[in-house]
Amino acid sequence: MSPEMAGIIGIVLLFVFLSLRLYIGITMALIGLVGTCAIINVSAGLNLMGLVPWAEGSSYTLSVIPLFILMGQFAFVSGISQDIYKAVYTWIGHMRGGLAMATILACSGFAAVCGSSLATGATMGKVAIPEMDKYGYDQRLSNGCVAAGGTLGILIPPSIGFEIYGILTEQSIGRLFMTGIFPGILLAGLFMLAIYLQCLHKESMGPRGEKKRLSEKIRSLYSTWPMIVLFILVMGGIYYGICTPTEAAGIGAFGAFAIALIKGRLSFNNCMESLLATGNMTAMIFLIIIGANIFSSFLALTGIPMIMADNIAGLALPKIVILLAMILIFVLLGCVMDCFAIMILMVPILYPIIQLLAFDPVWFGVIMVIVLEVGLITPPVGLNVFVIKGAAPDVPLTTIFRGIWPFMIAAVVCIALIIMFPVIALYLPSKM
Repeated sequence: MSPEMAGIIGIVLLFVFLSLRLYIGITMALIGLVGTCAIINVSAGLNLMGLVPWAEGSSYTLSVIPLFILMGQFAFVSGISQDIYKAVYTWIGHMRGGLAMATILACSGFAAVCGSSLATGATMGKVAIPEMDKYGYDQRLSNGCVAAGGTLGILIPPSIGFEIYGILTEQSIGRLFMTGIFPGILLAGLFMLAIYLQCLHKESMGPRGEKKRLSEKIRSLYSTWPMIVLFILVMGGIYYGICTPTEAAGIGAFGAFAIALIKGRLSFNNCMESLLATGNMTAMIFLIIIGANIFSSFLALTGIPMIMADNIAGLALPKIVILLAMILIFVLLGCVMDCFAIMILMVPILYPIIQLLAFDPVWFGVIMVIVLEVGLITPPVGLNVFVIKGAAPDVPLTTIFRGIWPFMIAAVVCIALIIMFPVIALYLPSKM
């Protein structure tokens, strides 16, 4: 059997096994092992199975992942999400749709110290949905805005999505973090515009909350200091070259721990829960990374990624058409797969094409992350939607998905603006 044929069979089997709901990390590792044994020999396949887990598990670069996850866990324990939400609600809760807008801003603030879309969605769902229910918000808007706002966790730095993309493509994680700041602000603004337009069309979607006095508004800003301190420590250190992303993650994790301790919200039990949750999520991500590396090594042996890159680059098609085709692939996969799994599966295949077409890999990383955000709220999987369903068990899934569409349109507009004006994403990294 030729290496190319072995690669095609391997890719087909991968999608077959994934459709059977097998674990993606184990599936990729198994296909990579069998494929390597078929192309070279059994000894080479077993050597690959021994070397890759050791190399990835002991990687200094990958240690950034558990540290940022731990930072997000301690940030949740310290009550940062509730404090941000209350402060933003105090300022804009009296506006039409103000509570939903406050939810988007609070999601943005928590994303800046969390890095995980699922954690952001789950946390803000517990805080914001009961408050919007109390004021009579339409369930489509209240649940939809939390599901969409939660996706900002994968875009606004520090982002686990950018960390994995940087590791896969050997791009600077620090530059990728900076690339996500302005697009994150833009997307949050577009989400808020979507809320405003819905409430402008039908005021009952988001009734006004009570208006607060100026003194209360100013006093509420004090509660946001933990989020500001953490963001400055982490992103300021990376931007000015004071520390590497891994060192910044360690500083951020310790800072979140210290804040939870100072605020008196850290007990032995929730400290252990934070460590266990970090361990669980880290193990899941590392299993996928190890499996993906074994599968990628097999694909490299087949030569399929470079053959695809050469063939696509040789087509008489505009670069923008090829870019849109890649975006469509990510959207379709996002309907049925987890975003990290898509990234780890597709980046090794598509990255040679990106290089041949001379796309800026950092700019493409931002577009890919936003597209994966859309996948987090796209049926039938839409992981963030199921997270919100857990926070609001009485709300039908169909209601949440119906509330998602305006935010998906906003995300598409954001992608179009970044494609047309790359400077939105690339300005800050150029100044590092």
